[in-house]
Formats: sequence, C-alpha cells, structure tokens
Amino acid sequence: MSNTAGDDPRDPSAETKFTFPETWQADASDGLSASVMFISGLIMVTRNRFLAWPSLVLSINSVINQHPLRTKEGGNSPFSTLLLAVCALIASYLPLVLVNPSRTQMPLPVQ
Repeated sequence: MSNTAGDDPRDPSAETKFTFPETWQADASDGLSASVMFISGLIMVTRNRFLAWPSLVLSINSVINQHPLRTKEGGNSPFSTLLLAVCALIASYLPLVLVNPSRTQMPLPVQ
C-alpha cells in the first residue's frame, strides 16, 4: 500500500480556499410577498373586489420568482401568499353570490 504524492488527501498542496458560489446572496425577506399578504388582508376586511385581482397576479408572480436558497427559514412562503390571495378573492366575491338583494329589503308595513 504505497501512497503517491497525488493520492494523499492530507497533502497541503492540494488545499483550496473555500468560496461561496457567486449566485448565493445574503438572506433577505421578500418585500413583495409581505405587501401582497397585507393587501390580501385588507381586501378581506374591506371586500374591495378591484384590489383582489392585482393581489392574485402579484402572488402568482411571487410563486414564480421564488428563490428557495435566498429565503429566510421563518419567512413567508410564496404558496401561503397565493392561498391568502385566492381566499381574499373568494371573500370579496362571496357576498355577490350569497346575498340576495330582494331579501335584504324589509317589506313596508301595511297601514
């Protein structure tokens, strides 16, 4: 069992400096995802149907552009943002389906 100079893993001449790949960046929170979650909550409270569609489009954008290596471990998942935007869209259109305008008006009393 003879070791040649090139086969020894402990050889100091074979050492290289450790460097991260150039594509890695520091952990950063996704500002777009956080703002879409805020807007989706606002839509559920105000029932504003006109803000629900851009919120859904921006949440789809955040799912498409996610970078798993750049997200923080406790950060918001883009899929939870998408789910919240879909729920906000449903909550804004639900009163149009469930509330019947003819039932909401009280009949006038007979005199």
